[in-house]
Amino acid sequence: MRYFVVATDYDGTIASNGRVEDATLATLERVKASGRRLVLVTGRHLPDLSTVFPQLGLFARVVAENGALLYAPGTREQRLLCEPPPPALVARLQKGAVPFEAGRGIIATREPHQVGVLDAIRELGLDYQVIFNKGAVMVLPSGVNKATGLNAALDEMGLSLHNVLGVGDAENDHAFLAACECGVAVANALPALQERADIVTEHDHGAGVAELLEQLLADDLARYDSRLLRHSIVLGTRIGEADDRVRINPYRNSILVSGASASGKSTAVSGIVEQLAEQKYQFCLIDPEGDYEHFAGALSFGTAKERPDPNAVLKALESPQSVVVNLLAVHVGERPGYFSALLPLLLERRARTARPHWIIIDEAHHLLPSSWSPVSSTVPQALGGSILITVHPDKVSAAALAPVDLVVATGKSADDAFRAFAKALHIEAPQSSGATPETGQALIWFRNGESSPILVKTQAAKEERLRHRRAYAEGELSEKQSFYFTGPESKLHLRAQNLMMFLQLADGIDDDTWLFHLRQNDYSRWFAKMIKDPELAREAAAVENHQQISAEDSRARIRKAIENRYTAPA
Repeated sequence: MRYFVVATDYDGTIASNGRVEDATLATLERVKASGRRLVLVTGRHLPDLSTVFPQLGLFARVVAENGALLYAPGTREQRLLCEPPPPALVARLQKGAVPFEAGRGIIATREPHQVGVLDAIRELGLDYQVIFNKGAVMVLPSGVNKATGLNAALDEMGLSLHNVLGVGDAENDHAFLAACECGVAVANALPALQERADIVTEHDHGAGVAELLEQLLADDLARYDSRLLRHSIVLGTRIGEADDRVRINPYRNSILVSGASASGKSTAVSGIVEQLAEQKYQFCLIDPEGDYEHFAGALSFGTAKERPDPNAVLKALESPQSVVVNLLAVHVGERPGYFSALLPLLLERRARTARPHWIIIDEAHHLLPSSWSPVSSTVPQALGGSILITVHPDKVSAAALAPVDLVVATGKSADDAFRAFAKALHIEAPQSSGATPETGQALIWFRNGESSPILVKTQAAKEERLRHRRAYAEGELSEKQSFYFTGPESKLHLRAQNLMMFLQLADGIDDDTWLFHLRQNDYSRWFAKMIKDPELAREAAAVENHQQISAEDSRARIRKAIENRYTAPA
Protein backbone atom coordinates (compact mmCIF):
# COMPACT_ATOMS: atom_id res chain seq x y z
CA MET A 1 0.00 0.00 0.00
CA ARG A 2 1.62 3.24 -1.14
CA TYR A 3 -0.86 5.74 0.36
CA PHE A 4 -1.18 4.77 3.98
CA VAL A 5 -2.39 8.23 5.07
CA VAL A 6 -4.97 10.61 3.62
CA ALA A 7 -4.45 14.18 4.83
CA THR A 8 -7.14 16.65 3.85
CA ASP A 9 -7.95 20.29 4.33
CA TYR A 10 -11.40 21.16 5.68
CA ASP A 11 -12.95 24.37 4.28
CA GLY A 12 -13.19 24.35 0.51
CA THR A 13 -11.98 20.74 0.33
CA ILE A 14 -14.07 18.14 2.16
CA ALA A 15 -16.43 20.90 3.31
CA SER A 16 -18.51 23.37 1.35
CA ASN A 17 -19.91 26.36 3.27
CA GLY A 18 -18.56 24.77 6.44
CA ARG A 19 -20.48 21.48 6.00
CA VAL A 20 -19.37 18.02 4.91
CA GLU A 21 -21.85 16.06 2.80
CA ASP A 22 -22.98 12.61 3.96
CA ALA A 23 -21.58 11.00 0.79
CA THR A 24 -18.14 12.44 1.51
CA LEU A 25 -18.31 11.20 5.10
CA ALA A 26 -19.28 7.72 3.93
CA THR A 27 -16.28 7.58 1.59
CA LEU A 28 -13.95 8.75 4.36
CA GLU A 29 -15.28 5.97 6.56
CA ARG A 30 -14.57 3.39 3.85
CA VAL A 31 -11.02 4.65 3.51
CA LYS A 32 -10.52 4.34 7.26
CA ALA A 33 -11.96 0.81 7.14
CA SER A 34 -9.36 -0.09 4.49
CA GLY A 35 -6.65 0.26 7.15
CA ARG A 36 -5.53 3.73 6.17
CA ARG A 37 -5.19 6.68 8.56
CA LEU A 38 -7.03 9.97 8.13
CA VAL A 39 -5.52 13.31 9.14
CA LEU A 40 -7.42 16.61 9.03
CA VAL A 41 -5.22 19.64 8.29
CA THR A 42 -7.01 22.97 8.73
CA GLY A 43 -6.58 26.62 9.56
CA ARG A 44 -9.59 26.58 11.90
CA HIS A 45 -9.45 26.87 15.66
CA LEU A 46 -10.19 23.56 17.36
CA PRO A 47 -13.31 24.65 19.36
CA ASP A 48 -14.83 26.13 16.22
CA LEU A 49 -14.01 22.99 14.21
CA SER A 50 -15.51 20.70 16.87
CA THR A 51 -18.75 22.67 16.69
CA VAL A 52 -19.19 22.57 12.91
CA PHE A 53 -17.78 19.06 12.45
CA PRO A 54 -18.62 16.66 15.30
CA GLN A 55 -17.19 13.66 13.38
CA LEU A 56 -13.56 14.43 14.32
CA GLY A 57 -13.29 10.87 15.65
CA LEU A 58 -12.90 9.71 12.05
CA PHE A 59 -9.41 11.20 12.06
CA ALA A 60 -6.31 9.78 13.72
CA ARG A 61 -4.95 13.31 14.14
CA VAL A 62 -6.17 16.87 13.56
CA VAL A 63 -3.67 19.57 12.63
CA ALA A 64 -5.48 22.80 13.58
CA GLU A 65 -4.61 26.50 13.48
CA ASN A 66 -2.66 26.05 10.24
CA GLY A 67 -0.02 23.87 11.85
CA ALA A 68 0.17 25.44 15.30
CA LEU A 69 -1.90 22.86 17.20
CA LEU A 70 -1.99 19.06 17.09
CA TYR A 71 -5.01 17.17 18.43
CA ALA A 72 -5.53 13.42 18.92
CA PRO A 73 -9.31 12.77 18.89
CA GLY A 74 -8.87 9.28 20.36
CA THR A 75 -7.30 10.59 23.58
CA ARG A 76 -8.42 14.25 23.29
CA GLU A 77 -4.85 15.32 23.88
CA GLN A 78 -3.73 18.66 22.47
CA ARG A 79 -0.15 19.71 21.77
CA LEU A 80 0.86 23.27 20.93
CA LEU A 81 3.55 23.19 18.23
CA CYS A 82 4.75 26.77 18.64
CA GLU A 83 4.83 29.65 21.10
CA PRO A 84 1.44 31.24 21.96
CA PRO A 85 0.70 34.68 20.48
CA PRO A 86 2.92 37.31 22.13
CA PRO A 87 0.91 39.53 24.50
CA ALA A 88 2.66 42.56 23.02
CA LEU A 89 1.36 41.68 19.54
CA VAL A 90 -2.16 41.11 20.83
CA ALA A 91 -2.07 44.46 22.65
CA ARG A 92 -0.69 46.24 19.58
CA LEU A 93 -3.45 44.86 17.32
CA GLN A 94 -6.12 45.84 19.86
CA LYS A 95 -4.66 49.33 20.07
CA GLY A 96 -4.69 49.58 16.26
CA ALA A 97 -8.34 48.47 16.11
CA VAL A 98 -7.43 45.42 13.98
CA PRO A 99 -10.26 42.84 14.28
CA PHE A 100 -8.84 39.38 15.07
CA GLU A 101 -9.31 36.11 16.92
CA ALA A 102 -6.46 34.61 18.90
CA GLY A 103 -6.15 30.85 19.16
CA ARG A 104 -3.62 28.89 21.15
CA GLY A 105 -0.92 29.56 18.60
CA ILE A 106 -2.53 31.54 15.78
CA ILE A 107 -3.94 35.01 15.30
CA ALA A 108 -6.61 35.16 12.59
CA THR A 109 -8.05 38.16 10.78
CA ARG A 110 -9.20 38.96 7.24
CA GLU A 111 -8.01 41.05 4.32
CA PRO A 112 -7.19 43.97 4.15
CA HIS A 113 -6.14 43.94 7.81
CA GLN A 114 -2.85 42.24 6.97
CA VAL A 115 -1.44 45.75 6.55
CA GLY A 116 -2.04 46.54 10.20
CA VAL A 117 -0.69 43.13 11.21
CA LEU A 118 2.50 43.58 9.22
CA ASP A 119 3.02 47.04 10.69
CA ALA A 120 2.67 45.60 14.19
CA ILE A 121 5.11 42.75 13.48
CA ARG A 122 7.63 45.20 12.05
CA GLU A 123 7.35 47.63 14.96
CA LEU A 124 7.75 44.88 17.56
CA GLY A 125 10.60 43.16 15.67
CA LEU A 126 8.90 39.75 15.76
CA ASP A 127 9.88 36.70 13.71
CA TYR A 128 6.32 36.15 12.50
CA GLN A 129 4.74 35.44 9.12
CA VAL A 130 1.40 36.18 7.45
CA ILE A 131 -0.35 33.36 5.56
CA PHE A 132 -3.33 33.90 3.27
CA ASN A 133 -6.31 31.62 2.75
CA LYS A 134 -8.97 32.90 0.31
CA GLY A 135 -9.45 36.19 2.11
CA ALA A 136 -8.53 34.93 5.55
CA VAL A 137 -5.25 36.13 7.08
CA MET A 138 -3.36 33.92 9.55
CA VAL A 139 -0.47 35.13 11.69
CA LEU A 140 2.01 32.54 12.96
CA PRO A 141 5.65 32.23 14.00
CA SER A 142 7.94 31.89 10.98
CA GLY A 143 8.28 28.32 9.77
CA VAL A 144 4.96 27.13 11.18
CA ASN A 145 2.52 25.92 8.54
CA LYS A 146 0.37 22.97 7.59
CA ALA A 147 3.41 21.00 6.38
CA THR A 148 5.20 21.28 9.74
CA GLY A 149 2.00 20.39 11.57
CA LEU A 150 1.48 17.32 9.38
CA ASN A 151 5.09 16.30 10.02
CA ALA A 152 4.46 16.45 13.76
CA ALA A 153 1.33 14.33 13.39
CA LEU A 154 3.18 11.70 11.37
CA ASP A 155 6.04 11.64 13.89
CA GLU A 156 3.56 10.85 16.64
CA MET A 157 2.11 7.99 14.56
CA GLY A 158 5.46 6.69 13.35
CA LEU A 159 4.52 7.27 9.71
CA SER A 160 6.22 8.87 6.71
CA LEU A 161 5.37 11.71 4.34
CA HIS A 162 6.19 9.26 1.55
CA ASN A 163 2.95 7.47 2.35
CA VAL A 164 0.70 10.52 2.43
CA LEU A 165 -1.96 11.57 -0.08
CA GLY A 166 -2.74 15.25 0.56
CA VAL A 167 -5.77 17.23 -0.64
CA GLY A 168 -6.35 20.99 -0.50
CA ASP A 169 -7.75 24.07 -2.24
CA ALA A 170 -6.09 27.34 -1.14
CA GLU A 171 -2.88 29.37 -0.70
CA ASN A 172 -2.09 27.88 2.70
CA ASP A 173 -2.06 24.37 1.19
CA HIS A 174 1.01 24.89 -1.03
CA ALA A 175 3.66 23.73 1.45
CA PHE A 176 1.41 20.97 2.76
CA LEU A 177 0.73 19.41 -0.66
CA ALA A 178 4.34 19.78 -1.79
CA ALA A 179 5.47 17.79 1.26
CA CYS A 180 3.14 14.87 0.52
CA GLU A 181 4.03 11.94 -1.73
CA CYS A 182 1.06 12.94 -3.88
CA GLY A 183 -0.54 16.39 -3.71
CA VAL A 184 -4.11 16.83 -5.01
CA ALA A 185 -6.11 19.99 -5.67
CA VAL A 186 -9.89 19.82 -5.86
CA ALA A 187 -11.54 21.37 -8.93
CA ASN A 188 -12.48 24.54 -7.02
CA ALA A 189 -8.89 25.13 -5.86
CA LEU A 190 -7.02 28.29 -6.75
CA PRO A 191 -5.36 28.11 -10.20
CA ALA A 192 -1.88 28.48 -8.68
CA LEU A 193 -2.46 25.42 -6.49
CA GLN A 194 -3.86 23.40 -9.38
CA GLU A 195 -0.72 24.18 -11.40
CA ARG A 196 1.54 22.74 -8.71
CA ALA A 197 -0.61 19.76 -7.75
CA ASP A 198 0.15 16.24 -9.00
CA ILE A 199 -3.58 15.63 -9.60
CA VAL A 200 -6.61 17.89 -10.02
CA THR A 201 -10.01 16.31 -9.41
CA GLU A 202 -12.87 16.64 -11.88
CA HIS A 203 -15.39 17.53 -9.18
CA ASP A 204 -15.20 20.27 -6.56
CA HIS A 205 -15.25 20.27 -2.78
CA GLY A 206 -16.33 17.04 -1.07
CA ALA A 207 -17.45 15.43 -4.33
CA GLY A 208 -13.91 15.88 -5.66
CA VAL A 209 -12.45 14.31 -2.53
CA ALA A 210 -14.90 11.39 -2.78
CA GLU A 211 -13.94 10.94 -6.46
CA LEU A 212 -10.26 10.78 -5.48
CA LEU A 213 -10.84 8.38 -2.59
CA GLU A 214 -12.82 5.98 -4.78
CA GLN A 215 -9.79 5.82 -7.07
CA LEU A 216 -7.56 5.29 -4.03
CA LEU A 217 -9.67 2.34 -2.89
CA ALA A 218 -9.72 0.89 -6.41
CA ASP A 219 -5.99 0.83 -7.21
CA ASP A 220 -4.06 2.85 -4.60
CA LEU A 221 -3.83 5.58 -7.29
CA ALA A 222 -1.50 3.44 -9.41
CA ARG A 223 -3.10 5.04 -12.49
CA TYR A 224 -1.28 8.28 -11.62
CA ASP A 225 2.19 6.85 -10.97
CA SER A 226 3.63 8.12 -14.24
CA ARG A 227 2.94 11.71 -13.11
CA LEU A 228 5.02 11.46 -9.96
CA LEU A 229 8.48 11.66 -11.49
CA ARG A 230 9.73 13.77 -8.57
CA HIS A 231 9.74 10.56 -6.51
CA SER A 232 11.02 8.12 -9.14
CA ILE A 233 14.33 6.27 -8.95
CA VAL A 234 16.62 6.33 -11.97
CA LEU A 235 18.06 2.93 -12.89
CA GLY A 236 20.08 4.28 -15.78
CA THR A 237 20.04 5.86 -19.22
CA ARG A 238 19.32 3.91 -22.40
CA ILE A 239 22.48 3.43 -24.40
CA GLY A 240 22.38 5.79 -27.36
CA GLU A 241 19.58 7.87 -25.86
CA ALA A 242 21.16 10.69 -23.84
CA ASP A 243 17.96 11.93 -22.22
CA ASP A 244 16.02 8.65 -22.03
CA ARG A 245 16.25 7.73 -18.38
CA VAL A 246 14.78 4.43 -17.24
CA ARG A 247 12.90 4.98 -14.01
CA ILE A 248 11.05 2.89 -11.46
CA ASN A 249 8.34 3.74 -9.01
CA PRO A 250 9.50 3.54 -5.39
CA TYR A 251 6.48 1.43 -4.44
CA ARG A 252 5.26 -0.57 -7.41
CA ASN A 253 8.45 -2.44 -8.20
CA SER A 254 10.40 -5.29 -6.67
CA ILE A 255 13.84 -5.84 -8.13
CA LEU A 256 16.23 -8.72 -8.70
CA VAL A 257 19.84 -7.67 -9.36
CA SER A 258 22.01 -10.47 -10.70
CA GLY A 259 25.54 -10.66 -12.03
CA ALA A 260 28.91 -12.29 -11.51
CA SER A 261 31.51 -10.83 -9.18
CA ALA A 262 33.09 -7.61 -10.54
CA SER A 263 30.39 -7.30 -13.22
CA GLY A 264 29.02 -4.01 -11.89
CA LYS A 265 26.26 -5.51 -9.76
CA SER A 266 27.22 -3.66 -6.58
CA THR A 267 27.61 -0.41 -8.50
CA ALA A 268 24.06 -0.70 -9.85
CA VAL A 269 22.70 -1.48 -6.39
CA SER A 270 24.62 1.39 -4.77
CA GLY A 271 23.18 3.81 -7.31
CA ILE A 272 19.64 2.74 -6.41
CA VAL A 273 20.21 2.72 -2.65
CA GLU A 274 21.87 6.13 -2.67
CA GLN A 275 18.83 7.62 -4.40
CA LEU A 276 16.53 6.02 -1.82
CA ALA A 277 18.59 7.61 0.93
CA GLU A 278 18.64 11.02 -0.79
CA GLN A 279 14.86 11.00 -1.14
CA LYS A 280 14.46 9.80 2.47
CA TYR A 281 12.82 6.50 1.67
CA GLN A 282 13.57 4.21 4.60
CA PHE A 283 15.36 0.97 3.80
CA CYS A 284 16.64 -2.01 5.74
CA LEU A 285 19.64 -3.55 3.99
CA ILE A 286 20.66 -7.07 5.01
CA ASP A 287 24.41 -7.24 4.46
CA PRO A 288 25.91 -10.73 4.99
CA GLU A 289 29.47 -9.82 4.01
CA GLY A 290 29.84 -6.29 5.40
CA ASP A 291 30.00 -4.73 1.93
CA TYR A 292 27.74 -1.80 2.91
CA GLU A 293 29.09 -1.25 6.43
CA HIS A 294 29.93 2.42 5.90
CA PHE A 295 27.08 3.38 3.60
CA ALA A 296 26.29 7.06 4.13
CA GLY A 297 22.74 7.84 5.23
CA ALA A 298 22.18 4.62 7.20
CA LEU A 299 22.89 3.34 10.69
CA SER A 300 24.93 0.14 10.75
CA PHE A 301 24.17 -2.67 13.21
CA GLY A 302 26.66 -5.48 13.70
CA THR A 303 30.39 -5.65 13.04
CA ALA A 304 32.92 -8.32 12.20
CA LYS A 305 32.95 -9.26 15.89
CA GLU A 306 29.47 -8.30 17.17
CA ARG A 307 26.15 -9.79 16.07
CA PRO A 308 23.43 -7.27 15.22
CA ASP A 309 20.69 -7.08 17.86
CA PRO A 310 17.27 -7.48 16.15
CA ASN A 311 15.61 -5.40 18.87
CA ALA A 312 18.04 -2.54 18.26
CA VAL A 313 17.36 -2.77 14.51
CA LEU A 314 13.61 -2.55 15.04
CA LYS A 315 14.00 0.29 17.52
CA ALA A 316 16.03 2.27 14.98
CA LEU A 317 13.37 1.69 12.33
CA GLU A 318 10.81 3.46 14.52
CA SER A 319 12.50 6.67 13.36
CA PRO A 320 12.83 7.59 9.67
CA GLN A 321 16.44 6.36 9.79
CA SER A 322 17.53 3.64 7.34
CA VAL A 323 19.62 0.74 8.65
CA VAL A 324 22.23 -1.73 7.44
CA VAL A 325 22.28 -5.12 9.21
CA ASN A 326 25.84 -6.48 9.05
CA LEU A 327 25.93 -10.27 9.49
CA LEU A 328 29.70 -10.78 9.44
CA ALA A 329 29.72 -11.90 13.10
CA VAL A 330 26.92 -14.41 12.44
CA HIS A 331 28.29 -17.81 11.41
CA VAL A 332 27.64 -18.51 7.73
CA GLY A 333 25.46 -21.50 8.52
CA GLU A 334 23.36 -19.47 10.97
CA ARG A 335 22.66 -16.51 8.69
CA PRO A 336 19.55 -17.93 6.97
CA GLY A 337 18.04 -18.69 10.38
CA TYR A 338 18.88 -15.23 11.69
CA PHE A 339 17.25 -13.62 8.68
CA SER A 340 14.19 -15.91 8.84
CA ALA A 341 13.60 -14.68 12.40
CA LEU A 342 14.12 -11.01 11.50
CA LEU A 343 12.03 -10.94 8.30
CA PRO A 344 8.59 -11.45 9.93
CA LEU A 345 9.37 -8.62 12.36
CA LEU A 346 10.22 -6.31 9.46
CA LEU A 347 7.08 -7.28 7.57
CA GLU A 348 4.88 -6.83 10.65
CA ARG A 349 6.31 -3.35 11.13
CA ARG A 350 5.73 -2.58 7.45
CA ALA A 351 2.10 -3.73 7.73
CA ARG A 352 1.56 -1.25 10.59
CA THR A 353 3.50 1.73 9.31
CA ALA A 354 4.35 1.09 5.61
CA ARG A 355 8.03 1.26 6.65
CA PRO A 356 10.73 0.27 5.91
CA HIS A 357 9.80 1.27 2.38
CA TRP A 358 12.42 -1.10 0.96
CA ILE A 359 13.92 -4.35 2.21
CA ILE A 360 17.24 -5.01 0.47
CA ILE A 361 18.72 -8.52 0.71
CA ASP A 362 22.27 -9.18 -0.44
CA GLU A 363 23.36 -12.77 -1.07
CA ALA A 364 19.66 -13.62 -1.52
CA HIS A 365 20.48 -17.15 -2.72
CA HIS A 366 21.93 -17.84 0.72
CA LEU A 367 19.41 -16.04 2.93
CA LEU A 368 16.38 -17.08 0.84
CA PRO A 369 17.50 -20.39 -0.67
CA SER A 370 15.35 -22.44 -3.03
CA SER A 371 14.31 -24.57 -0.04
CA TRP A 372 12.89 -21.52 1.80
CA SER A 373 9.13 -21.60 2.21
CA PRO A 374 7.32 -18.79 4.06
CA VAL A 375 5.14 -19.70 7.02
CA SER A 376 2.34 -17.45 5.77
CA SER A 377 1.03 -17.23 2.21
CA THR A 378 0.96 -13.44 2.60
CA VAL A 379 4.75 -13.17 3.01
CA PRO A 380 5.63 -13.21 -0.71
CA GLN A 381 3.09 -10.45 -1.35
CA ALA A 382 4.54 -8.46 1.57
CA LEU A 383 7.99 -8.81 0.02
CA GLY A 384 6.99 -6.25 -2.59
CA GLY A 385 9.26 -3.22 -2.39
CA SER A 386 12.36 -5.37 -2.10
CA ILE A 387 15.71 -5.67 -3.84
CA LEU A 388 17.18 -9.18 -4.04
CA ILE A 389 20.88 -9.28 -4.93
CA THR A 390 22.43 -12.56 -6.05
CA VAL A 391 24.95 -14.27 -8.29
CA HIS A 392 22.64 -17.29 -8.57
CA PRO A 393 18.98 -16.44 -9.26
CA ASP A 394 18.28 -20.13 -9.87
CA LYS A 395 19.12 -20.82 -6.22
CA VAL A 396 16.72 -18.23 -4.76
CA SER A 397 13.33 -19.34 -3.43
CA ALA A 398 10.56 -19.13 -6.02
CA ALA A 399 8.31 -17.65 -3.30
CA ALA A 400 10.81 -14.80 -2.80
CA LEU A 401 11.13 -14.26 -6.55
CA ALA A 402 7.36 -14.18 -7.14
CA PRO A 403 6.88 -10.41 -6.44
CA VAL A 404 9.85 -9.45 -8.66
CA ASP A 405 8.73 -7.54 -11.74
CA LEU A 406 12.09 -6.05 -12.73
CA VAL A 407 15.38 -7.87 -13.33
CA VAL A 408 18.68 -5.98 -13.58
CA ALA A 409 21.45 -8.17 -15.00
CA THR A 410 25.12 -7.21 -15.33
CA GLY A 411 28.10 -8.77 -17.08
CA LYS A 412 28.52 -11.46 -19.71
CA SER A 413 26.04 -13.83 -18.03
CA ALA A 414 23.13 -11.34 -18.17
CA ASP A 415 21.00 -13.50 -20.48
CA ASP A 416 21.66 -16.52 -18.25
CA ALA A 417 20.25 -14.56 -15.30
CA PHE A 418 17.01 -13.85 -17.18
CA ARG A 419 16.65 -17.51 -18.13
CA ALA A 420 17.34 -18.70 -14.58
CA PHE A 421 14.76 -16.26 -13.17
CA ALA A 422 12.14 -17.33 -15.72
CA LYS A 423 12.80 -21.00 -15.08
CA ALA A 424 12.38 -20.60 -11.31
CA LEU A 425 8.93 -19.02 -11.84
CA HIS A 426 7.93 -21.25 -14.77
CA ILE A 427 7.45 -18.27 -17.06
CA GLU A 428 8.77 -17.47 -20.50
CA ALA A 429 12.22 -15.87 -20.59
CA PRO A 430 12.61 -12.59 -22.46
CA GLN A 431 13.93 -12.49 -25.99
CA SER A 432 17.66 -11.88 -26.10
CA SER A 433 18.57 -8.30 -26.95
CA GLY A 434 21.85 -9.44 -28.46
CA ALA A 435 23.74 -7.00 -26.22
CA THR A 436 26.32 -7.82 -23.56
CA PRO A 437 26.61 -5.23 -20.77
CA GLU A 438 30.04 -3.70 -20.39
CA THR A 439 31.39 -2.16 -17.19
CA GLY A 440 28.92 0.44 -15.93
CA GLN A 441 26.07 -1.04 -17.98
CA ALA A 442 23.21 -3.44 -17.34
CA LEU A 443 20.37 -5.16 -19.13
CA ILE A 444 16.99 -4.37 -17.57
CA TRP A 445 13.89 -6.48 -18.11
CA PHE A 446 10.47 -5.31 -17.01
CA ARG A 447 8.68 -8.61 -16.52
CA ASN A 448 5.26 -7.18 -17.37
CA GLY A 449 6.51 -4.72 -19.96
CA GLU A 450 8.84 -4.97 -22.94
CA SER A 451 9.56 -8.45 -24.30
CA SER A 452 13.27 -7.75 -24.70
CA PRO A 453 15.68 -6.36 -22.11
CA ILE A 454 16.88 -2.74 -22.35
CA LEU A 455 20.60 -1.92 -22.33
CA VAL A 456 21.34 1.01 -20.01
CA LYS A 457 24.25 2.86 -18.52
CA THR A 458 23.62 2.37 -14.80
CA GLN A 459 23.25 5.23 -12.35
CA ALA A 460 26.47 5.04 -10.35
CA ALA A 461 26.36 6.15 -6.73
CA LYS A 462 28.39 9.20 -5.72
CA GLU A 463 30.27 7.11 -3.17
CA GLU A 464 31.06 4.54 -5.83
CA ARG A 465 32.25 7.26 -8.19
CA LEU A 466 34.47 8.71 -5.45
CA ARG A 467 35.89 5.27 -4.74
CA HIS A 468 36.67 4.83 -8.43
CA ARG A 469 38.28 8.28 -8.55
CA ARG A 470 40.58 7.36 -5.67
CA ALA A 471 41.51 4.14 -7.48
CA TYR A 472 42.33 5.98 -10.70
CA ALA A 473 44.19 8.75 -8.89
CA GLU A 474 46.32 6.69 -6.51
CA GLY A 475 45.42 3.03 -7.01
CA GLU A 476 47.13 0.29 -9.02
CA LEU A 477 45.74 -0.10 -12.52
CA SER A 478 46.61 -3.28 -14.35
CA GLU A 479 49.42 -3.37 -16.91
CA LYS A 480 46.82 -3.39 -19.67
CA GLN A 481 45.06 -0.34 -18.20
CA SER A 482 48.24 1.66 -17.51
CA PHE A 483 49.68 4.42 -19.67
CA TYR A 484 53.15 3.94 -21.17
CA PHE A 485 55.46 6.79 -22.18
CA THR A 486 57.53 5.33 -25.04
CA GLY A 487 58.54 8.33 -27.12
CA PRO A 488 58.81 8.59 -30.92
CA GLU A 489 61.39 5.81 -31.27
CA SER A 490 60.06 3.57 -28.47
CA LYS A 491 63.28 4.01 -26.50
CA LEU A 492 61.30 4.46 -23.25
CA HIS A 493 58.90 2.17 -21.41
CA LEU A 494 57.72 4.24 -18.46
CA ARG A 495 54.53 2.89 -16.89
CA ALA A 496 51.97 5.17 -15.23
CA GLN A 497 49.66 2.89 -13.21
CA ASN A 498 47.54 5.81 -11.96
CA LEU A 499 47.01 9.51 -12.56
CA MET A 500 49.44 10.68 -9.88
CA MET A 501 52.21 8.57 -11.40
CA PHE A 502 51.22 9.93 -14.83
CA LEU A 503 51.80 13.48 -13.57
CA GLN A 504 55.14 12.56 -11.98
CA LEU A 505 56.41 10.92 -15.17
CA ALA A 506 55.03 13.76 -17.32
CA ASP A 507 57.17 16.23 -15.36
CA GLY A 508 60.31 14.15 -15.87
CA ILE A 509 60.17 13.13 -19.53
CA ASP A 510 61.68 15.17 -22.34
CA ASP A 511 59.59 17.49 -24.49
CA ASP A 512 59.85 15.30 -27.60
CA THR A 513 58.34 12.32 -25.78
CA TRP A 514 55.57 14.45 -24.28
CA LEU A 515 54.67 16.04 -27.61
CA PHE A 516 54.84 12.69 -29.44
CA HIS A 517 51.96 11.30 -27.34
CA LEU A 518 50.16 14.66 -27.37
CA ARG A 519 50.08 14.79 -31.18
CA GLN A 520 48.74 11.20 -31.35
CA ASN A 521 45.92 12.03 -28.95
CA ASP A 522 47.18 9.30 -26.61
CA TYR A 523 46.32 11.23 -23.44
CA SER A 524 42.65 11.85 -24.23
CA ARG A 525 42.32 8.27 -25.49
CA TRP A 526 43.68 6.87 -22.20
CA PHE A 527 41.49 9.16 -20.09
CA ALA A 528 38.41 8.05 -22.05
CA LYS A 529 39.04 4.30 -22.33
CA MET A 530 40.96 3.40 -19.19
CA ILE A 531 40.24 6.18 -16.70
CA LYS A 532 36.63 6.28 -17.99
CA ASP A 533 36.39 10.03 -17.53
CA PRO A 534 34.84 11.57 -20.67
CA GLU A 535 35.04 15.12 -19.27
CA LEU A 536 38.75 14.82 -18.62
CA ALA A 537 39.19 13.26 -22.06
CA ARG A 538 37.40 16.21 -23.68
CA GLU A 539 39.60 18.73 -21.86
CA ALA A 540 42.73 16.84 -22.91
CA ALA A 541 41.54 16.60 -26.52
CA ALA A 542 41.11 20.37 -26.62
CA VAL A 543 44.76 20.73 -25.60
CA GLU A 544 45.89 18.05 -28.10
CA ASN A 545 44.04 19.75 -30.94
CA HIS A 546 45.86 23.05 -30.33
CA GLN A 547 48.48 22.79 -33.07
CA GLN A 548 50.85 25.52 -31.90
CA ILE A 549 50.84 24.76 -28.17
CA SER A 550 54.20 24.22 -26.49
CA ALA A 551 55.23 21.23 -24.41
CA GLU A 552 55.37 23.38 -21.27
CA ASP A 553 51.93 24.93 -21.78
CA SER A 554 50.23 21.66 -22.73
CA ARG A 555 51.75 19.88 -19.71
CA ALA A 556 50.45 22.63 -17.43
CA ARG A 557 46.94 22.53 -18.88
CA ILE A 558 46.57 18.76 -18.67
CA ARG A 559 48.01 18.76 -15.13
CA LYS A 560 45.49 21.41 -14.11
CA ALA A 561 42.61 19.42 -15.62
CA ILE A 562 43.64 16.29 -13.70
CA GLU A 563 44.23 18.08 -10.41
CA ASN A 564 40.91 19.93 -10.61
CA ARG A 565 39.04 16.65 -10.93
CA TYR A 566 41.07 14.29 -8.76
CA THR A 567 43.06 16.18 -6.16
CA ALA A 568 41.04 19.34 -5.52
CA PRO A 569 39.32 19.53 -2.11
CA ALA A 570 35.78 18.09 -2.07
